[in-house]
Amino acid sequence: MALVEPLSPDHDAETKKLAEFFNETLGFCPNSVLTMQHRPAISKAFINLNKAVMANEGRVTSALKRLIAWVSSNATGCRYCQAHAIRAAERYGAEQVQLDNIWEYRTHDAFSEAERAALDFSLAASQVPNTVNSHIKEQLHKYWNDGEIVEMLGVISLFGYLNRWNDSMGTHIEAGAVESADQYLGKYGWKKGKHDGNGY
Repeated sequence: MALVEPLSPDHDAETKKLAEFFNETLGFCPNSVLTMQHRPAISKAFINLNKAVMANEGRVTSALKRLIAWVSSNATGCRYCQAHAIRAAERYGAEQVQLDNIWEYRTHDAFSEAERAALDFSLAASQVPNTVNSHIKEQLHKYWNDGEIVEMLGVISLFGYLNRWNDSMGTHIEAGAVESADQYLGKYGWKKGKHDGNGY
């Protein structure tokens, strides 16, 4: 069992309407959002922030944003968010070769130098203590403008919230997310862990 169990998708009408966003991104409403409904102001604010962060404003593609989310979630160890991020990257058109080789983004030729700079930023910004430094800054500004860097940090920060929420909550992972995680991350040892429905 999770720390707190999710409520029905019908619990809060406004959250239910906003959560239609996740039918596109994941194919289902995440249990994390259903749990946030215990305080509907949180579930609604979270969905609106998610929509704003993931909106396309420039060259940071939807697929790259989800790969940034995966690197961030991998750095913090949240298996729930790793699975969701890789599933969303798949659904938003990340190249198959990138999905198959995300662990090797620093060396695999499927990733451009600009993408490597973005993913290195995600890794550094997600570590505790934070390891963003002058080299990361220089590499980012070589390929991306200020607005695009803000978009990237928005994704990293959003997933910082989600990583803490879902790992602390022990959120039960959905079948669709497990399917994507098994396909792309299973060979690296991904398991449901505390998110298997048995909880702690």
